[in-house]
Amino acid sequence: MKIICIGRNYTDHIKELENERPQEPVIFLKPDTSLLLKNQPFFIPPFSEDVHYEVEVLVRINRIGKHIQEKFSHKYYDEIGLGIDFTARDLQAKLKAKGLPWEKAKAFDGAAVVGAWISKSELPNVDDLNFQMKKNNEIVQSGTTSLMLWKIDEIISYVSQFFTLKIGDIIFTGTPAGVGKVSENDILEGSLEGRKMFSIKVK
Repeated sequence: MKIICIGRNYTDHIKELENERPQEPVIFLKPDTSLLLKNQPFFIPPFSEDVHYEVEVLVRINRIGKHIQEKFSHKYYDEIGLGIDFTARDLQAKLKAKGLPWEKAKAFDGAAVVGAWISKSELPNVDDLNFQMKKNNEIVQSGTTSLMLWKIDEIISYVSQFFTLKIGDIIFTGTPAGVGKVSENDILEGSLEGRKMFSIKVK
């Protein structure tokens, strides 16, 4: 099982981090060890003083696929989820400045939160899903998949040109604006189409 992440997929988030708008999807990976175990808190790693939350809509792959045509992408998933891509922003900035890979800042233990899953059949158009995250009961991120630069089916098709997709693989589809620092004792709660998907305590 692998975790495939799409970066810079919302224009407002690109602007808030002062990044360039990409011409094609930005892809990076997280290992399975980055998954935060269910019902466990998120521990701020000792190597960072500026860990950010990034709430994202998730897709779980349900069949093996390679070189998938976009018109067939919908056959490769039947569940949608919500999660957090934790990022050690200070470490990421240092790596980016040197032109180095981001993995130490993005793929450390516990850096991937995967919440509940909802059957695609229970949701409206996957290209128009509303989601949000609260920090200590205050909404800090709010987005809709309609604002993605690359929609879910486009992402699946694109990613499959480089990586064979396998059953259980999870795709993080990108985050909207509003990312910010987490602190000890923060409570992070995410919802998708009004359904609570996760609740995480920070330690």
